[in-house]
Amino acid sequence: MRGEGEGVGGTEDVRLRAVVSLAQAMAAAHTPRESWRAAALGARDALAGNFAALSTWERELGRLRVLVNAGERAAGEEEFPEDETYPVHQFPEITEFLHERWAGGGEPNAWVETAAGPGDAAGYCHERVTALRRRGRGCCVVAPIVLHGRAWGELYVARPVGAPVFDAADADFATVLASVAAAGIAQTERLEEVRRLAFTDPLTGLANRRAVDVRLDEAVESHRRDGSVVSLVVCDLNGLKRVNDTRGHAVGDRLLERFGSVLSLCGAKLPGALAARLGGDEFCLLSVGPPPDDVVEVASELCVRAGELELGEGVACGVASTGDPIGPVRSARRLFRLADAAQYRAKAARATTPVVAGRDGAVVQLADMPQPERAERRRFRGRG
Repeated sequence: MRGEGEGVGGTEDVRLRAVVSLAQAMAAAHTPRESWRAAALGARDALAGNFAALSTWERELGRLRVLVNAGERAAGEEEFPEDETYPVHQFPEITEFLHERWAGGGEPNAWVETAAGPGDAAGYCHERVTALRRRGRGCCVVAPIVLHGRAWGELYVARPVGAPVFDAADADFATVLASVAAAGIAQTERLEEVRRLAFTDPLTGLANRRAVDVRLDEAVESHRRDGSVVSLVVCDLNGLKRVNDTRGHAVGDRLLERFGSVLSLCGAKLPGALAARLGGDEFCLLSVGPPPDDVVEVASELCVRAGELELGEGVACGVASTGDPIGPVRSARRLFRLADAAQYRAKAARATTPVVAGRDGAVVQLADMPQPERAERRRFRGRG
């Protein structure tokens, strides 16, 4: 006599709810990591496993990269591993299932592996079987994930030793779950692309003004909360108009791209710094954490490297840091005004080195002038 919820109809209902739950969890994810974790946990629960992983196939490198390990992890397994990869030649079934069989008219169906191997054959050393034994797992089901008609990676769910081994029905269900996960991953990737475009300058590939607005607001809030040092370097690329007028905008764009590369290179010396193009010939570096002397040193190198560019006439560079004597910084707007005023001084003096607010006495005074006396050269969206 079957209990309530058992039997074919009950199983179908349970699995339908599992599919809906997985889809809802992935739809609620805000980041790729949240999406990956939701896919793995949803599949683990749906297949009554105790562990699940989501991996992507890096074709150009010929390897399988693990994105997330969810559930009961074995020793050495991290939830979001930085470098857990496996050469694809260790997993020939990937190319077999996703190329030969699939291209021949088959489907990217899931398959089951057990720690015993096929028939518990002596000396059987299939890589997945070896991994199951090493990590104390009894069986696993592996389902290919297909995006845009191409193999993207795989969904892997395992059960512990002693638990019922996955059967053909479980493999079929894993294929369905992989399809649901693929739809969720595709949606996340589309959203990430939209976000990337919304916060990226299309010419240089650097962050754009909107990204700076958001990050600077957050940085100043962090400064107010725990005293984090926030520094802003504002740059004005000299000579762009001359290049555009005499050699054309295509050449001017190349100058902007080259300076963007120099800015990115120099900014990399400040951990976590954001390199951005504000618009036109205006760029900036936003740093949170490093001391102001380190920021000034990077800004100095930026001036030198900009002066060495084949085109252009160097860069006017202004620096403002909460680590210098510039008075209280309670808003992003004030820090930007200070860096902007320093850059204005550098531009007026044709300086080949950065002007630093708090180290050039006139900068703070210039930045703090009432609006009617000093029209801001830029408008910064932030709290006043």
